[in-house]
Amino acid sequence: MNALAPRLTAVLGPTNTGKTYMAMERLLGHRSGMIGFPLRLLARENYDRAVKAVGGEACALVTGEEKIIPRGARYFFCTVESMPLDRPVAFVAVDEIQLAADSERGHIFTDRLMRARGLDETMFMGSDAATPWVKLLVPGIEIINRPRFSTLSYAGARKITRLPPRSAIVAFSASDVYEIADLIRRQRGGTAIVMGALSPRTRNAQVELYQAGEVDYLVATDAIGMGLNMNVNHVCFASLRKFDGRQPRPLTRAEVSQIAGRAGRHMSDGTFGTTAEVGPMDPELIEAVEQHRVEPIRHLMWRNAELDFRSIETLLRSLDARPPFPNLVRQQEALDHQCLAALGRDPEIQALANSRVRVALLWDVCQVPDFRKLMTDAHLRLLGQIFRHLVGNGGLAIGRLPTDWIADQMQRLDRIDGDIEHLTQRIAHIRTWSYIAHRGDWIRDSPHWQGRAQAIEDRLSDALHDALTQRFVDRRHAALHRHLSEGGTLDGRVEGDGRVIVAGHEVGQFKGFDFHPEVDAGTEEARPLLAAARRVLGPAIRIQVTEMVASPDADFRLGADGSVTWRGHAVARLVRGDQPWRPGIEARAIDLVDGRQRQAMQQRLRHWLERLLKHRLQPLFATQAAKLEAGARGLVYQLGEGLGALRRDTVRAQLASLTAEDRKALAMLGVRLGAVTIWLARLDDKRQRRLLRLLAALWHRLALDAAGKPDPATLDAAALEAWQMASGQRVIAGRAFAFGELERLAQSLRDAAAAKTLSADEANAAKLSMTPEMLGQVMRALGLRATLPGGVRAPSRAARKKAALQRRRSDSVRPDQPRPEAPRAARIDPNSPFAALAVLRDRFEAPPVPVRPAPARRRRRRKRPQPLDASPMRDPDGK
Repeated sequence: MNALAPRLTAVLGPTNTGKTYMAMERLLGHRSGMIGFPLRLLARENYDRAVKAVGGEACALVTGEEKIIPRGARYFFCTVESMPLDRPVAFVAVDEIQLAADSERGHIFTDRLMRARGLDETMFMGSDAATPWVKLLVPGIEIINRPRFSTLSYAGARKITRLPPRSAIVAFSASDVYEIADLIRRQRGGTAIVMGALSPRTRNAQVELYQAGEVDYLVATDAIGMGLNMNVNHVCFASLRKFDGRQPRPLTRAEVSQIAGRAGRHMSDGTFGTTAEVGPMDPELIEAVEQHRVEPIRHLMWRNAELDFRSIETLLRSLDARPPFPNLVRQQEALDHQCLAALGRDPEIQALANSRVRVALLWDVCQVPDFRKLMTDAHLRLLGQIFRHLVGNGGLAIGRLPTDWIADQMQRLDRIDGDIEHLTQRIAHIRTWSYIAHRGDWIRDSPHWQGRAQAIEDRLSDALHDALTQRFVDRRHAALHRHLSEGGTLDGRVEGDGRVIVAGHEVGQFKGFDFHPEVDAGTEEARPLLAAARRVLGPAIRIQVTEMVASPDADFRLGADGSVTWRGHAVARLVRGDQPWRPGIEARAIDLVDGRQRQAMQQRLRHWLERLLKHRLQPLFATQAAKLEAGARGLVYQLGEGLGALRRDTVRAQLASLTAEDRKALAMLGVRLGAVTIWLARLDDKRQRRLLRLLAALWHRLALDAAGKPDPATLDAAALEAWQMASGQRVIAGRAFAFGELERLAQSLRDAAAAKTLSADEANAAKLSMTPEMLGQVMRALGLRATLPGGVRAPSRAARKKAALQRRRSDSVRPDQPRPEAPRAARIDPNSPFAALAVLRDRFEAPPVPVRPAPARRRRRRKRPQPLDASPMRDPDGK
């Protein structure tokens, strides 16, 4: 290489190799220089560092939204898009050169790789993946490979709540970032947020929150991989896929390496891994990241820099020019190109862009960034308005944007109300106006509007930082968690009013057996505090358990839904047992109660429940314990399974086997053998029925509300009937009848049937407060046949089926088809000689023997239960 030729170097390697530090040293070692960074935040960070080293008068900051250019500035710190390449400087550097493959901004980095040169030295920094392209596009360049200062190793998959302090969790959408941050706040007290959508001021404030140790966790998007220097020990991937603007795709090795490389700083080793939901990484990917092996970039994005401004059409054609090298891909997704194509279809814009100057102006307008990343009609309308205002004077000269219009647009954004999303959108919008304000050739009094836009952005950024901190950081919780993590001793106490004080902080209230964290905290947020509160609450819990075990039965209450409370505090609930009248009981899971204490509580609850059941359902337990003969004992057992009530038609066999002594013994126990229902008459108390309903619901797995009513979604016919009978009622035709009421109604209907006066007419139905249809349904349910109005006996079911069959047969003949007529016998004249022959034929001819058809095979019919006998002379049991 010629000694007088400018030096060309590329410093390539993984993260944490000191590439940027080396470039900064080289920059300040020259008489002048310029360095381009991929993010405004990085440009500002290194600008501030240089100001401390050489003074503010020698340093300039040039980004899309911010320009600080002193008169004697020698060192320029820029975003890659804003590098003033027409300014000659001794040293030029471009960071993260591998972004030349990016689908949105790649053509900018490719252009800098091909065209950005310093008078004395040019340096490119980035990943090893860009090595082949750097050699191809920059002939004679010197490649310097730098090793990583520290070791990066894989730590496996872990739950987010078990990540070590100083961890960064990486997600790829704002919704995922917020969801993870909420979880960490509940479990660990708080986290900082870093996303590309945040303004630099907000990101700096969030990073400072993490760096200062106020929170131990950081949730970020892949923006964390762009040179942000933080004390991160572990990087955890919440996903290994990202949406690239068109579809979700897996992360490349280079992307995983770039992000994972944020773990560890200088000589401190770092680890990386995934969340438990993602699962383990592929072994080949792990090895590639640990060994810093990345796949070479297969293509770079390119766009023609020699543009033709004769018309919109020629400009678009020049933008679509083919790349000069194979595997350079023509950039087609750049926002400015898309905006130009969209505005070029507007007839008014076409008419206004009628010269080289105006086409060039339109191209400048299209390069106004949309930091909202929405590419909506709103951004296109803004660009169209800007262009129309700039050419609105009708001449060839370029005009200025109206001051009133600018003021109105900025005033709409000068609001700090709303949630995080609204603040983020306003910041993105004001950043666009900050870019416009730096166009001194478009705006009168540009410094004034620059200051106005910056002031609005600062207020919005501060409000956004406060909103993020308020939502995702609980400083008291975080300080307490840090105190525990460091093994500190806890001094705590429980005040008389139940307030729990730990390490000087009020952490919640102690009521009953529960610890209620302070401030609208949910159960998940309470768990981290339990570790701190357990030692303080231990003695209080032991006292509560001891009092509960020794307390009288009157201190316990059974709710209609099966919940059990002790002195107003929920402690257990009833569950389905092995028999309907013997439910189980389960003590509520209480975090602060240990296994031995829970066992003592469970035993006390079982004793209370057993005494409650035997006291309240004494008649039912008495029948089960009674010494009876086999037939009566079987009936009583079924009566217990039915919780004191049975339908008579389900136990006919048992009733038939009862002797007179059995019936007398059952009567003494309160068992009523009705014509319709068998029930235990001594279970008519309201509290007894409420308990029986609860037991029926538990046995049939019916969900109950707080009032003890079943959820309709969990009901079926059998369960509903069992629950109703446990209530002491039978429901027929939509009407609930008490057992005794139904027996009396059945007897009156049987008497009317015996007297042949039972008729389902309006008069009889009105006497019973029913409709005729309802009365008919009740009679059918009781097995009685009614006499219809007019004294006509209602046909039996068999007769109704026979009549229906005959109707179907008669309807099978087509109406328009005449029915066949039987042949008529010919009439014979009695005076004719044939009359005598007919008499002889009838006397002597034998009648034909009829041929019987083969008997049809009869279907066996299931024997139907006989209806109850309607005779008033016999009792319901047929005795």
